Amino acid sequence: MAETKETRIFIRLQKEKKQAWKKLCKARNISLSSFIIDSVERKMLADERRKVTAFIEKQDNLFAKIANNINQVAKYVNTQKGISSEELQSFNRMLEKLEELKKEQNRIFLTIYKHLADDH
Repeated sequence: MAETKETRIFIRLQKEKKQAWKKLCKARNISLSSFIIDSVERKMLADERRKVTAFIEKQDNLFAKIANNINQVAKYVNTQKGISSEELQSFNRMLEKLEELKKEQNRIFLTIYKHLADDH
């Protein structure tokens, strides 16, 4: 449900400053009102939230591709009826590195989500 805005605040500033703010808002695709309110309340700006969301989606897609590649390796091993010990060790090292990266990603996401929650 959208919040209704019932009151106005008038501020005086130099015309050049207002034009610079409007230009910045246009470049970021946000309203001047949300820019001022979010800045005063020390919230993440709307365009920054969109970038964070896009980053999270991109990371999710990346890990989905990696999972697909793991499945392809499994199919290859099944068709070959085995895997050499060197290949298996190499694959296991890559899986361990992947697990470390996933844990780090989840830690970063948790920090991001907490920051986003503090904004609302």
